[in-house]
Amino acid sequence: MNIRFFSAALAVVATAIGATAHAGEVQVAVAANFTAPVKAIAAEFEKETGNKVVAAFGATGQFYAQIQNGAPFEVFLAADDSTPAKLESEKRIVPGSRFTYATGALALWSAKEGYVDDQGEVLKKNQFKHLSIANPKAAPYGLAAVQTLEKLGLAQAVKDKIVEGQNITQAQQFIATGNAELGFVALSQIYKDGKVTGGSAWVVPASMHEPIRQDAVILDKGGANPVAKAFADYLKGPKAAAIIKSYGYQL
Repeated sequence: MNIRFFSAALAVVATAIGATAHAGEVQVAVAANFTAPVKAIAAEFEKETGNKVVAAFGATGQFYAQIQNGAPFEVFLAADDSTPAKLESEKRIVPGSRFTYATGALALWSAKEGYVDDQGEVLKKNQFKHLSIANPKAAPYGLAAVQTLEKLGLAQAVKDKIVEGQNITQAQQFIATGNAELGFVALSQIYKDGKVTGGSAWVVPASMHEPIRQDAVILDKGGANPVAKAFADYLKGPKAAAIIKSYGYQL
């Protein structure tokens, strides 16, 4: 083999081995509404850094309980700001690591085209059999749904028609599979690049519920992991911001 070629090949192998040796991973708990955006963000982060994001998806309240019980998460992307603030007060996070990564929007959605009008009047007509929402005790989007119904004066009228998902993903699945004609979901679940991707929807005005500020924190288990900080920093950057906005979130 040509010595020059052999040396060059060896250098390439050494570089690849070095990159692998320095690559790490971070365990991230992610609120279910942010599933699609974080997958896209993680793919870009992994491409640029070689570090791996190992994500788990679920309800914010359930993650809080798991973190209290010693779950190995290093970064937490919540669907509210109160849960991360609570973890901060309990000294379970890296000091100064809490920040708002997105502000979410609520939508009333049906998998059927034309079923939900753009003013949400379908709720007042009350001719549906089932209305899907996420568990308001565990999922901030479920709480926002309850607040919206109360604001509209419809909470009592529809209470016997409500079906609850454990998290916002399950709430959407009830609608997508036809087990509920309509329901409240995160706008990000049905929205991409400026439009609703299927069915029909009413984007609930922000004045109908408390702001859905979604905060991220580096948990104490991630304090010694440089990849945890790197991923948190990446979330604040322009590439992540563009992805987050494309799913209907505000920054």
